[in-house]
Amino acid sequence: MRRSSDSRRSRPSSSSSSATSPTSTLERLVTLLFDPDFGRVNLIGEHIDYEGYSVLPMAIRQDTIVAIRKRDVGESAKLLRIGNVNPKYSMCTYPADPDQEIDLKNHKWGHYFICGYKGIYEFAKSKKADVGLPVGLDVVVDGTVPTGSGLSSSAALVCSSTIAIMAALDMNFPKKEIAQLTCECERYIGTQSGGMDQAISIMAKTGFAELIDFNPICASDVQLPSGGTFVIAHSLAESQKAVTAATNYNNRVVECRLAAIVLAIKLGMSSNDAVSKVKTLSDVEGLCVSFAKNHRSSDPVLAIKELLMEEPYTAEDIEKITGENLTSIFANSPSSLDVLRAAKHFKLFQRASHVYCEAKRVYAFRDTVLSKLSDEDKLKRLGELMNESHHSCSVLYECSCPELEELVNICRDNGALGARLTGAGWGGCAVALVKENIVPQFILNLKESFYQSRINKGIISKNDLGLYVFASRPSSGAAIFKF
Repeated sequence: MRRSSDSRRSRPSSSSSSATSPTSTLERLVTLLFDPDFGRVNLIGEHIDYEGYSVLPMAIRQDTIVAIRKRDVGESAKLLRIGNVNPKYSMCTYPADPDQEIDLKNHKWGHYFICGYKGIYEFAKSKKADVGLPVGLDVVVDGTVPTGSGLSSSAALVCSSTIAIMAALDMNFPKKEIAQLTCECERYIGTQSGGMDQAISIMAKTGFAELIDFNPICASDVQLPSGGTFVIAHSLAESQKAVTAATNYNNRVVECRLAAIVLAIKLGMSSNDAVSKVKTLSDVEGLCVSFAKNHRSSDPVLAIKELLMEEPYTAEDIEKITGENLTSIFANSPSSLDVLRAAKHFKLFQRASHVYCEAKRVYAFRDTVLSKLSDEDKLKRLGELMNESHHSCSVLYECSCPELEELVNICRDNGALGARLTGAGWGGCAVALVKENIVPQFILNLKESFYQSRINKGIISKNDLGLYVFASRPSSGAAIFKF
């Protein structure tokens, strides 16, 4: 099994001491199966997967590992006991009940395991697969994907947990089905995720980025040009996607749907049809393109410029257009209702503009890789697309933060061909495209220009820098190891 080079990681072992702490107890108990799932960095295509558009991520060497075994006798057969090698995360105990509700008001790291637990039983039921009565599970988690980093630590945990549970229950499903399942699993936590993180975690191949398409999920290999390396750098601003969902991530999902509904109505669809049938901006792209053709263009953004106002919409503005209360439009989505309660206004023009332009950049990135340009010219163009993506994320989607802006600028000032935030944003990591021959000096410059002041303030330790800035090539996806 391939392991990352984090010297602090310990490996669960049956020969551990008989200490009585929750973590050491689990380390002694869990000897059956390991499932490593790797983090990911999205190269381009941010906040468009939940709008139905393709994205282009790659898996990285940082991983999350779940060790698991069944306990089908005694009182422990009624419990799910989840420990973590990292003492930062206290042991979580849940009933062995796949129908249990997740307490979204009391956020715990173990909830991500329960997402996989609930999802695999629900999926098995839909497949009419007999997995027998629920049994207890002893679980220990280890990993080197930084939490809140935008590198998909939550998806890595959900995916590795789901696959570990599947293996422990002697179940097996195709990768495409697992990718779709794990996307749906994470929604139990209250985040309206689109599926990119889970798809790349499951379907990644060593040496390739992947163009991920949705509805249905599928992946196409993208071999990046030689001479370039991606450097991932943590802004040290932690992005708590689930905790801030109502004001950040889920807010953008709601704004995109409202933009799609308003566009549909202004492009001739009845209000009833728009509200009931239009879920994403991809649903109305065809109407936008038709509008553009009537104005001698093929760009769907033209419809946005002509039909949506740049000023923020109030709830009343949108209700006048739709003829319905927003609470009735989102009546079946508790997480969206949370957004409505928290939101003061909605920026439809900006969010829709980002989605359509970012979707085009994904294919421009792929087409550049496949073009007959020299590798040097390919790298230059890919860097330009990454810079454009970051500007759009920062200005139109407003999912950056001061620390990310500082880090991205430092990357560019020190020779990056392109740099952008990656992941949900509002903290987390930046990814920079750097020529291979300057990578060591580039990382050294980042340490001096960005991280040294944080070390001086005691925010991080100098010994931990390797966790926060590193180069990575495309890595493999999830795997199962039995002992």
